[in-house]
Amino acid sequence: MLDTAAVADTFTAIQHNVERAIEGKSDVVRLALLTLLSEGHVLLEDVPGVGKTLLAKALGRSINCSVKRVQFTPDLLPSDITGVTIYNQEQGVFEFKPGAVFANIVLGDEINRAGPKTQSALLESMEERQVTTDGRTYELASPFMVIATQNPIELDGTYPLPEAQRDRFMTRLRIGYPSADAEVEVLRNHGAGNPVDTLEPVTTTHEVNALIDACKHVQVAESLERYVVDIVRATREHELIDLGASPRAGLGIMRGARALAATHGREYVIADDIKDLADPVLAHRLVLGPDAELAGRTESEIVADVVTRVPVPRGRR
Repeated sequence: MLDTAAVADTFTAIQHNVERAIEGKSDVVRLALLTLLSEGHVLLEDVPGVGKTLLAKALGRSINCSVKRVQFTPDLLPSDITGVTIYNQEQGVFEFKPGAVFANIVLGDEINRAGPKTQSALLESMEERQVTTDGRTYELASPFMVIATQNPIELDGTYPLPEAQRDRFMTRLRIGYPSADAEVEVLRNHGAGNPVDTLEPVTTTHEVNALIDACKHVQVAESLERYVVDIVRATREHELIDLGASPRAGLGIMRGARALAATHGREYVIADDIKDLADPVLAHRLVLGPDAELAGRTESEIVADVVTRVPVPRGRR
C-alpha cells in the first residue's frame, strides 16, 4: 500500500499532465481525478466545444489506460454498450464480443440522446463493475470510470436521465468557458494539432489501483461520519427540495473526502474535505420543489444553504 505522500505526488503529476491539454480548468481536472480514485463516475453537463471529450482522452493518456467512446443516439442498442454473443460458424461455438463498456475509461457522449433501455444498460456496469449476458458474468477492467456528457441547451429528441441513473454518478461537473488568457493558450496550443497526441503517460493502471487502495485506508473520525449523514439528511428535510440525496450520496462524499485527504498528503479527513465535495456530489441528485423554481434557486445554491445550516463538528475525534 502506498503512503499518502506518494498518493499526493502521483496525483499532482497526473493532474499537471492532463492540464497540458485542458487549459485553465484545474478544479475540473482535480475533481475528475478524485472521482477516479473514489471508484466513482462523472456526469459532465456543459455546452459543446469546451473540452468534455478532451478531458477523457487526456486522462486516459496520462495513466496509460484504454479509453472507448460511445456516441449515444436514438438507434443505439444496449448490446452496443455491453456486448453480444454471436455464433462462430468456423469453430462451431458461441463467442462473446465485448462492447464499449470494456475499457478503463468509457466516454458516453450525449447520453441523454439514447432511449431509456439503452441508458439503463450502463447501470449494472457502473454499480457492479460487471456485465451479465446470456447467463454469464464478465468482470470489467480496473480502474473503471464512466464519463457521460450532456448538452443542456439542445433538449429536442432527448430522454432525460431518471433520478435512479443520475444517482449512479458520483459527481456532476461543468467545465465552462475558459478565461480570456486560457482561450489564447487554447488557440496557441491547439491551433497546430491536438495536444493529447503529444501527452506521455505519467503512471500506469497498476499504480492507479494502488492509489485507490491507499485512499481507502484514510481515517475518518466518527464525528465526521455523523457530519456527512447530517448533511445528506438535511437535503431530505429542506423546504425547497422534493427529493433529497440518497445514502449512496453519503458514500460518495465519504469516499471522495478520503481521496481528497490523501491527495493533500493527509492520513485523516477534515471537515473542509467534506464541504469541498458537497456540491459536486449532491447537487445533481436533488429534485427541487415548485417553490424553488419560482424563486429561481438552483441545486448548488440549496446545497450551499444546507452546508451552512449543518453544524461543523469540532476536533478530529
